[in-house]
Amino acid sequence: QVQLVESGGGLVQAGGSLRLSCAASGRTFSRYTMGWFRQAPGKEREFVAAISWWSSSTNYADSVKGRFTISRDNAKNMLYLQMNSLKPEDTAIYYCAADRPLRVEDQSLYAYWGQGTQVIVSS
Repeated sequence: QVQLVESGGGLVQAGGSLRLSCAASGRTFSRYTMGWFRQAPGKEREFVAAISWWSSSTNYADSVKGRFTISRDNAKNMLYLQMNSLKPEDTAIYYCAADRPLRVEDQSLYAYWGQGTQVIVSS
């Protein structure tokens, strides 16, 4: 019942910034925890960041703390990931996800996923 579409990916130089967006369709967007995950070539998909229903709590992977900021605007049915100080190791396909997981880092607990947007960071 929830469809997610990511946008904002692209090619950027190391040290640069990108802002990813995830547009949600469906009337229950605001009730869900939202998360960002990423998958680099040859690697498993990994947790990046998550934000609770009312933005009362956020979680970040250690690899992105201090550089990435997750936010949401429930009135606009939008999820964002501001990525600063990008590194080549941030290169991946980035996915947004939604559900009500007990552990926000566990991707197996998210039922709704977007198709992903590619981020390439050149050195």
